[in-house]
Order: sequence, then structure tokens, then C-alpha cells
Amino acid sequence: MLASRTGCPAEDRHSVALRLKSGEANAVPAMPHTKKTTLRTLERSDRYSPLQTRTDRYRQVQKETDMNPFFHAAMRTDADAGAASSRLCCNLAQRARRLLAGLCAALALTRPDALALAATTAPTAPVAALSAQQLLAASDACRNPAKPFSLVTTLLEYRHGVASATEVLSVYSSADPASGRFRSLVRFDAPARDANKLLLKNGNDLWFYDPASQASVRISPRQRLLGQAANGDVVTSNLAQDYDATLADDEDITDGEHQPRHCNKLTLLARSPEVTYHAIDLWLDALSHQPVKARFYAASGSLLKTAYYRHFQPALGSQRASETVIIDGLDPSWVTVMRYSRYAWRAIPDEWFQRAWLPHFQPD
Repeated sequence: MLASRTGCPAEDRHSVALRLKSGEANAVPAMPHTKKTTLRTLERSDRYSPLQTRTDRYRQVQKETDMNPFFHAAMRTDADAGAASSRLCCNLAQRARRLLAGLCAALALTRPDALALAATTAPTAPVAALSAQQLLAASDACRNPAKPFSLVTTLLEYRHGVASATEVLSVYSSADPASGRFRSLVRFDAPARDANKLLLKNGNDLWFYDPASQASVRISPRQRLLGQAANGDVVTSNLAQDYDATLADDEDITDGEHQPRHCNKLTLLARSPEVTYHAIDLWLDALSHQPVKARFYAASGSLLKTAYYRHFQPALGSQRASETVIIDGLDPSWVTVMRYSRYAWRAIPDEWFQRAWLPHFQPD
């Protein structure tokens, strides 16, 4: 019998069909064999003639299999098991996703670098624009180091492109701890006829000392020192403390190296008549706040000179202009170049900025 050879109970087909029709499906044992297994089993049976082709034999097996209720019951059991397995896999996947989300949240709370990464990817609030006075203070920081320092300033005067005079100065500067204003002592190094003469700036007072007469006299910061350079140009100044700034406009200009620069234009008005210039138009680089160009005006409104700041180089922790080119307001062929070199941090005694100490000054 076919059923007995395949491991199924020895029941005839009509009895099984009656049991299925009466609803006793659970009484039908599962059939673990597939069609291919049944085919191999039947091939080993002697019910088939060796003269039958494989196709004829397969068709006969197919017909008998379709009529076999045990086979269809096994297929239904496998389908139910597959559906249950799919539901189990889905539940496991959901649990895995929830566990992964919990681990990510714990990592964000315990790892500072994860929080830093989140902070860098999150949108940030826009930075407030600087006021005109803050821009001017930022420009002062580009010109003036924050701690006591010294440098060498060389003045070169040109007329119609020909050098006509030279002056070499050593400058010592330090901010007053009380007011924040810079104090400066300037020593003349060359030419020889001016060697060891001194300029002292303390607050708004400017004094000139001549060792030949051992006398110190008060002078004006507007007085010319050499060419277009005035006394007030060679000492360190705090424009943010001496002038009120107004943001005039943003402009694209050509700088002293013939390069295009996008700048903030500030209009400066003097707070005191004792400062060097009554008014200044100042162009600052829009990104770095470095001074690029300036125009200086008298109280009458006439243009005194135009200056270009160029050749920025690293000095004492910042990029600073190594040259200022000053052009006369009336005669463009009259030009003075101020060159800055040998920047150095310097411990400067407070007595160097006292008028009474000028006769005793000895540079080290």
C-alpha cells in the first residue's frame, strides 16, 4: 500500500475523505514528505513498469499526490508554521530597533563628543553684528598689541618718487592700567643730529625732550615730524577712546597693494580738540577688521592726507601692517612711508612715562 510505504497510517482513502468531510481535520496526521520525496519513494516501488518514461511516471505521481489528503494537510500545516515564523521575526526586529534607539540615547547622554557632534549639526542662532564703536575697537586691537611692547619705526619721505629724508625711531608703548590709554616713549635713533631726542605721550599730553638743552616742552600732536607724518602718527593711539564712530556704509575698494577689498567704512569724530585729527574716514576689512585705508580731515573739513595700510605680517600674535603709505591731501607726489619692524614684548618701567624722568632715560 502507498500509505504504509510512505510512513502514513494504513487507512484507505475513502475513510480519510469521510473524516475530513466531517470536520475531523485535527485527526489528520502531518505529512512530512514533499512531492519530490514521494516521487523518489514511488520510483523505488515496483508498481511502475521499467518501460514507462519518467514523464509518464511523474504525471501518475502528480495525480495520486493531488488525491492524497495527507499531502494537502501537510501543506496547510507548513503554511501556518511559516506565518507564525514571520510574525516572530517581525516582533524580534521591532525589539531590536527599540534597543538600538535606547543605546543611542544613552550614548548621547554619557559621551561628550556625541553631544558636541549634535551641537555642531544643530542650527545656530545668527551672530549679532558689531556696532561701529566695536568695529573701531577691533581695529585698535589689530594695530596695537595687548601687552607692553617695543618696535622700530622708519620714516621715508618721497617727493616725485625720490627719497628726500629718513628718520629712524624706537617706540616703547604700554597701556595705562587706570585709563586703558596707551602711553608711548619715542627715542630718535637716526639721523645723528636727532639721536637721543625723545617724545613722550601720556594721556593727551605730548612732550618733546632735547638732550642738548635738557629741556622738555609741550608740543602739538598735529605738528609735522617728517614729511606727512605728524607727531601723533608715531605714538600708539586708541582711536576707540578718542573718537565717536558711525558706520557709514559697506564699500568695495582697492587697497594699498592694488587688491580689491570689501570694507566697512566708519566716520570718526574727535571727542576732544587735543587729538591729532578732527575727523577721519576709516575703511576696515569686513572680515578681519584690519585697517585698510584712512582719510584725515582738519576742523575746516579740508583733506589733510590719505593713508593706506599694507603688507600685513604676523607680529606679536596677530597680523599687523608692516607699512603705512601717507599721501598729501593737496600734492599727491609728496608721499611718506612708515615701516614697522622688530616688534617685541617688553617690560617697560612706569617711570619711563613720567616727564621728570626724561633726562635720566637710558635705553638698555
